[in-house]
Amino acid sequence: MSESQNNQTAFVRTETIPQSPPPFTATGPVKWMRENLFATPANALLSIVAAYLIYLILAATLPWILNGVWNTDSLAECREVLQGESGACFSVLSERWNQLLFGFKYPVEYYWRPALAFVLLGVAAAPVLFFDLPRKMLAFTVIYPFLAFWLIWGGTILAPILAFAGFVAGYVVYSRFVKNSFATGFFGGIVAAFVVWTIGGFLIPEGASDNAMLGAVPSRDLGGFMLNMMLGVTCVSLSVPLGIALALGRQSRMPLIKMICVVFIEFIRGVPLITLLFVASVMLAYFFPPESSVDLFLRVVIMITMFSAAYIAEVIRGGLAALPKGQYEAADSLGLDYAQAMRLIILPQALKISIPGIVNIAVGLFKDTTLVSVISMFDILGMIRGPILASTEWNGVYWELLGFAALLFFVTCYGISQYSQWLERRLATDHR
Repeated sequence: MSESQNNQTAFVRTETIPQSPPPFTATGPVKWMRENLFATPANALLSIVAAYLIYLILAATLPWILNGVWNTDSLAECREVLQGESGACFSVLSERWNQLLFGFKYPVEYYWRPALAFVLLGVAAAPVLFFDLPRKMLAFTVIYPFLAFWLIWGGTILAPILAFAGFVAGYVVYSRFVKNSFATGFFGGIVAAFVVWTIGGFLIPEGASDNAMLGAVPSRDLGGFMLNMMLGVTCVSLSVPLGIALALGRQSRMPLIKMICVVFIEFIRGVPLITLLFVASVMLAYFFPPESSVDLFLRVVIMITMFSAAYIAEVIRGGLAALPKGQYEAADSLGLDYAQAMRLIILPQALKISIPGIVNIAVGLFKDTTLVSVISMFDILGMIRGPILASTEWNGVYWELLGFAALLFFVTCYGISQYSQWLERRLATDHR
C-alpha cells in the first residue's frame, strides 16, 4: 500500500443534505387529479363525460344568468330591455324579495322582528351545536323560543310567559317521575304543561294584545321563506325529544306504554304527510274544546312534529339496538337507576350512532315544509305559485323564482349536512 493511500481519511458530512422537492406529478392539483379523476381508465372516462356534461350545462345557463336584468318593473319591460336576447328577468327578485322572504301580509314596518329572531337563533343554537362554548349560554337557549315567539307574533308578553311556565311545570314533573321510567316522566311532563297552559289561558284578559308593546300579527299573515324556517326549526326541535321518548317507550317493559308507542309509530309512518296536513287543516280542530280556536300554524306544527318524531324514533331505536348488551349491564353494575343509565351511558352512544339518520330526516322535513302550500299557507312556494305568478306583471317568470327558492333550500340543507359531518368527526361515531 502506498504512502498516499495511508494518508487518506474518510469524509464525514457535518450537516444534512436539504430535501429535494417532490416531482411535479406527485403533489398539488396534478396528484389530486391522478388519484381522484384519472386513477383508472374507467374513472378517466367517467371524469371526461362528467366534465363535458358540466360544460354543456354552464354553456347554456351562464349567458342566461350573466345577461340577466335586475331593474325593471314587469316581465314585459324585461323583454324590451333584452330585445330578443337570452337573459333572465331577475327584476322579480329585486321587486318581490320581501314577499319571498316574509310573505305578502306581514307588515313591512315589522320586518325587523323576524330578522332579529333569525339572528338570535344563531346565538341560541350555538351552545347546543358547538358544545365547547360556555354552558352559561344555555340560559339564553332556554329563553329564546319564547322570545322568538313574542318577536314574530307580537301581542301581549303574558302569552310567552305562560308558555314558559308550562314548560317549567312539565320539567318539574319529568324530573320527579323520570327515575322510574323515562317515558312515564316525559309524557307526565307533557300532561303537566298542558294543564298549566289550559288554566293560564283563562287568566289572560281579553284584549290584552291591544295595548301590547309589540303589535300583534296573526298566523295567517306569516309567509315566505320565514314560514319554512319557522316550521323547520320548530318541528325538528320538538320531534327529536319526542322521538327519543317514543323509542324508549317502544322498548319499555310496561305493556300499555309500549303498545301506545308502537301503534303511534306504525300508524304515523303508514300515512303520507300531505294527508296529515289536510287533517291539521280540516279535522284537528274538532279534537279541541268547542270554544277554543286553535291556530292553523300550531295544528301544522303538531302534525309535522308527530310525523318526523315517528321516523326519528325508529332511527334511535336502531341506535339502541346496535349497542352491545354489556353497556346495559355496565350501567346496572354501577348502581345507576334507569334515568341515570339512559342519560349518562346508553343515550349518548345511541345518539352518536343515529346522527346520520336524524340529520337525513331533518333535511327531508325541512324540504317537506313546502307541502303546507296545499292547505293555503303561503310559504315561499305558495308565494311563487300564488300572488306573484298570479300578478299580471310577473306572470310567466318561473325559472328565476324557482331557482331562488332552490338556492335558499340548498344553502340551508347543505349547511345542516356539513355540520352533521363535522359532528360525526368530532364525536368519532365510527369508534376508531
